[in-house]
Amino acid sequence: MTLSALWLAIAVSALIAWLWLLFGNAGFWRIERPAPAAKPQEWPEVVVVIPARDEGQGIAETLRSLWGQDYAREVRIVLVDDHSEDATVERAVALAESLGRRGALTVLAARSLPPGWTGKVWAMSEGISHGVPAGDPARYVLFSDADVRHGSSAVRDLVARAESGGLDLASLMVTLQCRTVAERLTIPAFVFFFRMLYPFRRANDRSDSLAAAAGGTMLLRRSALDRIGGLAAIRGELIDDCALARAVKRGGHRIWLGLGAASVSTRGYGRLRDIVHMVARTAYTQLGYSPARLAGCVAGLCLVYLAPPLLLFARGPSAAVGAVAWLLMAIAYAPMVRFYRQPLFFAPLLPLTATMYLYATCLSAWRHHCGRGGQWKGRSQDSTARSGGRG
Repeated sequence: MTLSALWLAIAVSALIAWLWLLFGNAGFWRIERPAPAAKPQEWPEVVVVIPARDEGQGIAETLRSLWGQDYAREVRIVLVDDHSEDATVERAVALAESLGRRGALTVLAARSLPPGWTGKVWAMSEGISHGVPAGDPARYVLFSDADVRHGSSAVRDLVARAESGGLDLASLMVTLQCRTVAERLTIPAFVFFFRMLYPFRRANDRSDSLAAAAGGTMLLRRSALDRIGGLAAIRGELIDDCALARAVKRGGHRIWLGLGAASVSTRGYGRLRDIVHMVARTAYTQLGYSPARLAGCVAGLCLVYLAPPLLLFARGPSAAVGAVAWLLMAIAYAPMVRFYRQPLFFAPLLPLTATMYLYATCLSAWRHHCGRGGQWKGRSQDSTARSGGRG
């Protein structure tokens, strides 16, 4: 095969890949606005469980947004302090007292992390075991990250969707911070890549085995939690939200995942280095710690994202085919760019962003093999979880 024939084969492969992604991957790139769910005859009780580790900077805003919900019942909150070294608990209690909601806030101190558990899942389990015990009247548990400002109708909308659709799990992917240059370049792509791997249409299809959830806001039916054997079913999972979705959906049960435009993460990743570390925390976990999958991922990223613009430097039809593939890439990415209210000139820059994600994925694998995988707030969680086996 001549060099020009090789370039043309790469260009055609990239073009075929983007044609399939646009027309054969469940429309993952479309931003769909689902119709509002019907109101239930009776609004059930909901308890919010928030695992928190050194979240003093944003915990007050999260609690304030939950107590400001447009919901027919009082929102009870269980805050699980996961060995914080800052003023997380003090600020939460101070806010509750200032709002006259001290009786609606339960603060628990998580016990020491046992072998085989990841930190966040253990804190969530502690919140269920000691904050929402058997016999509690709540029909649903809402798991919330400690750095989310919930839209005023978030709880009502999720409950209405769960009740009307018979859902066991309903979750929202909250809108991430997108202010700095680094965030504007990478955060919309982060959501784009997630939706490419987990097309929402497929995740929401009861007959499809694909399952996904977004850990920032997950409404879980108590009966479903009991059915899967509690959070011990996912005790060793670093990507806990998707693992929970798989456990709940198994057997054909209903789940739902959507974009939450009104619910916003208050955690910023201002520097590119911070975003790289965020991606590297779970990238190799997503690949099942498999060197073969890592090699396939690197090859796929190079073919699908990097080859189209690089092929413009080739001669002959390869450059034209590569340009078409790059155009399709930009067309697919543009709706997410607009969802995050960014200028459309960011859409053709996706290959540059993909290069950063390629580096972060390789860094994730390197850290794992060095025993430093899953780093988050002082804990290397993937090695800790694996030491006790997966549930």
